[in-house]
Amino acid sequence: MMKYFFAICITALFFNYNVFSQEKNSTHKVEKGETISQIAIKYNVTPYDIYQLNPDAQSGLKPNSVLLIPKSGAKQKTIVQAKPIAKTTTHEVAPKETLYGIEKKYGISDEDLKKANPTLEKEGLKIGQTLVIPSKNSPKIATVTVIQEKVVYHEVLPKETKYSISKQYGITIQELEKKNPEIVSNLPIGYKLIIKGNAPKVEKTSPVVESKKEIAKPNPVKVAVAINYLNYEVKPKETLYSLSKMFGMTQEELITLNPALSQGVVEGMILKVPGTIAIPKETKKEYAGLSKKSNNRKKLVLLLPFNMPNIEGDTINTTAMRLKKDKFLNMTLDFYSGALMAIDSAKQIGLSIDVKIYDSQETKNTSNVASIIKENNLENSDAVVGPFYLTNVEKTAELLTLNQVPVISPLSKDIGNSFSNLYQTIPTATAVKNAMFDYMRAKGGNIIAVVDKKKESMIQFIKENHKDVKFSVLAANGALAPENLKSLFVKDKINYVVMETGNTGMIKSTMATMLSAMTTYKVQLVILEPNETLDTDEINFVNLTKLKLMYPSVTRENESPEALIFEKEYKKKNKIFPSAFATRGFDITFDTMMRLSQDRTYQETTDSIATEQVDNKFEYYKKENGGYTNKGVYILYYDTDLTIKEAN
Repeated sequence: MMKYFFAICITALFFNYNVFSQEKNSTHKVEKGETISQIAIKYNVTPYDIYQLNPDAQSGLKPNSVLLIPKSGAKQKTIVQAKPIAKTTTHEVAPKETLYGIEKKYGISDEDLKKANPTLEKEGLKIGQTLVIPSKNSPKIATVTVIQEKVVYHEVLPKETKYSISKQYGITIQELEKKNPEIVSNLPIGYKLIIKGNAPKVEKTSPVVESKKEIAKPNPVKVAVAINYLNYEVKPKETLYSLSKMFGMTQEELITLNPALSQGVVEGMILKVPGTIAIPKETKKEYAGLSKKSNNRKKLVLLLPFNMPNIEGDTINTTAMRLKKDKFLNMTLDFYSGALMAIDSAKQIGLSIDVKIYDSQETKNTSNVASIIKENNLENSDAVVGPFYLTNVEKTAELLTLNQVPVISPLSKDIGNSFSNLYQTIPTATAVKNAMFDYMRAKGGNIIAVVDKKKESMIQFIKENHKDVKFSVLAANGALAPENLKSLFVKDKINYVVMETGNTGMIKSTMATMLSAMTTYKVQLVILEPNETLDTDEINFVNLTKLKLMYPSVTRENESPEALIFEKEYKKKNKIFPSAFATRGFDITFDTMMRLSQDRTYQETTDSIATEQVDNKFEYYKKENGGYTNKGVYILYYDTDLTIKEAN
């Protein structure tokens, strides 16, 4: 039911008044094909008004059913006075409110508020929670601003998106986000959105002070001076209280550094914290094997660029000649062969999944995905793998965003436009490098960088993102200064030397310095990106194994029994060993099918579980601007037995 909000004097008490109590509602018989929006327009009301009187309508309209239609009319401003109440006051927590703001409003201390509400210490502040305000400190006067415009709300239902909601009410996504800044990063199911109007706000007036004694002025906020600041991204369920405890700061200090916090804590916010504070690491997902848990039949679609019209229309080259020349087609066929292996494996373990494969007929900037989606009702699919090119993957995700169908990008590496249902399976170059630094820190290592002056972007990346790394000072001519490098080694830790250069002389000098120090120090050579110079005859491979050259990689060399079985079965079917694209085709397709076979949605599995297949990891995290990125990276090293192993 719609409600009027009234202002009251003397206390911070709220009253609700039912404006329909004296009015009769009309009825409407639903005709076939009618929508809530059409009916709302017909009777000059909003869809939410109808949903309020007919809750069952939110799950869909049935022909010939009867709806109650409220009377339309403008909201009138009414003021009701209430007598003073001297006893304890309560406060209902509104969106964006913080403990700091509530304590300031009522002029009470953090300690007193938590004594009156013991659950705050462990659970933090929750929207809609009713707090007990100690009466001796409650303000004497508070008023509620009366809003003339009728406030329209919408409760987010499963599978709804910003696009579908904004379209339903005839507003833009930007307008929706402006009214509800909390949904910029995500759209929680069950969240109560403001569609029209403004939520009631409390306007504070100075409390009546009975005593004539001077009120002691609070001490000024003291913020620790820090030369450098670090960024921290707010995680789900974090509160101002929990953040202040995490960083060892008062709430006032945190708000002083980040004024936006005074409006509330929002998931995905980027906070500035002093560089002297250790930022907690992102909570890593647990890797787990998936087994079949659901018998519900699912639909999986593969969009692969066979480009059959081009092959059939080629009158010059035979199919064999085309296969020999066309690297993109070879890559597609390899991926397809691996996907077929995954589909066969899924059948053998009894997964209930229907798989359809379509030719996406794509180039870098064109495809036929729009017609495939329209003609085959792909919006009813449970997941889509493909297409290959980033622009075409984004187009697919955009067309399927209304139904939130997961679109898994198998090969694109670029960071383009973000959609909430888009999953990038290849970790970004930044994620790969960061994984290496995370590993070295986890081992308590002393990290030293030897970086060629020509690699300015790498120097900048390390300085901006990894401030604890020490740089070895180079000689005036740009060559390594061996004594300076040695001076940075410490005896009680493993010394990781991150070497980034293509200069053969610098590589040899760095390795020689490290080898000579091995009798005194623990040292290990590290690279962040592939280095072709290390593969030349000028670099002694045995020395690389002595220094246990370590590097991050999105794939691994898997010699496990399961991997060997896959290779054997693949060769049996295809007469050759699987290429990297064939293995990737298997890993992505099989991983997707296993996630679909759970008793949860694909998105829910990515939010909670990391997986590992033959050569690839899938550790998905939400991106700040929407969608998901994979941070599943292997740390590999050259062992002294001349093999490549995975670091523990």
